[in-house]
Amino acid sequence: MVRALTTMIALAALSAGTWSFAQQTSPSSAVRSLPGGARWAAALPPKWHGTLLLYSRGYSPAAGVPDVAPKPLQQLLLDAGYALAGSDYGAGGWSLEEAVPAQRATIAAFARVYGKPTRVIAWGSSMGGLVTTALAEQPHPAVDGALPMCASIGGAVGMMNMALDGAYAFRTLVAPDAGIRLVGIDDDRVNSKRVADAVAIAMRTPQGRARTVLAGVLGGIPGWTSADKPQPASGDYELQADEIGRSFAMGVFLPRQDQERRTGGIFSWNTNVEYRAQLARSGRRPIVAALYRKAGLDLDADLARLALGERVAAEPRAVEYMMQHYTPNARPTVPLLAVQMIGDGLTSPSMQRGYVEAARGRDVRSAYVRGAGHCTFMPEVTLAAIRYLEARLSQRRWGKAPAIFVRYTPPPMLRPCVRGKTCN
Repeated sequence: MVRALTTMIALAALSAGTWSFAQQTSPSSAVRSLPGGARWAAALPPKWHGTLLLYSRGYSPAAGVPDVAPKPLQQLLLDAGYALAGSDYGAGGWSLEEAVPAQRATIAAFARVYGKPTRVIAWGSSMGGLVTTALAEQPHPAVDGALPMCASIGGAVGMMNMALDGAYAFRTLVAPDAGIRLVGIDDDRVNSKRVADAVAIAMRTPQGRARTVLAGVLGGIPGWTSADKPQPASGDYELQADEIGRSFAMGVFLPRQDQERRTGGIFSWNTNVEYRAQLARSGRRPIVAALYRKAGLDLDADLARLALGERVAAEPRAVEYMMQHYTPNARPTVPLLAVQMIGDGLTSPSMQRGYVEAARGRDVRSAYVRGAGHCTFMPEVTLAAIRYLEARLSQRRWGKAPAIFVRYTPPPMLRPCVRGKTCN
């Protein structure tokens, strides 16, 4: 299966204090330079039918080599007649500011070298899915359609605000003395090691499990996150708690160091957030209440503690940067198909729901895959999604969704933020 293309937010798979980034793929053609300093690469099939797939990679701490597609998919897509291209963005980290112009320049460079495509479909995973969304939302798009997959489609402000809520609840109720930092982090890896250690201890007791699940629900972590485990039954709260605990450190304490460096300050906030209302809005109070009863804890008392805790305020200039680079406006100018696993513990499925709801009335479709893990789509899922979007472009209407997708509605996005509208 395709391994996780980490986002800015998962950035890293934390295991015993170490960070593991998504695999880089090697391009299938010579690497060329773009005017702005980024590099790009392309691969052409023996018989090209005219469609170019512009791939946007996930988060990487360094620019690396240009990716034209995840390695397990390259030959499959070439055999299907697609040309492939992508850039290294010219920068690592949360490089949305550089990525969007670099990807547009890649399309132009491809056309000069290989000929103008008849159609360009932007696609990408994790943070690359947000790059793809940004390309789709431009007033004068260089692409004809967009396929964000397992995407950070909620944008940095909304996504990181929801993560902050979960992080705030965990530190306040579970590990107030563990040295965990919520913002202003000077070393993401050190901070995440503290979190992982605290989660491991908390999950050993009914009290710690209940409070970790409350924090996970507020942070948008689903009750199924492990690709190698079956989906827990809807009423099996203990197994769901295990799943939330497995992804909690990576999915809630999202690395902020690079983002705060770019913004020049703190861009997340939880001032005026009412956590009692947030829990009710999540639709997941039953699991939290059941685990609290089993642990002999008073849920109302803990919600009162959260109400009285020290909150985090954002700096307007930092928020403005993240609004521009990149908070979606939910007004794509080309057809957009968003695809997500129902059990992604790193880019919450709730973000996709939030985007589609905000984009109501636009040419947007949402599709879900019954599976868990971050960006663990089977190759046939990606190919089916591409062909579904292609059919929309050819027929000028959405047809019946492929059978590989399932009907699913995730919990609501608890901290939606759409550029041009009020952010909760």
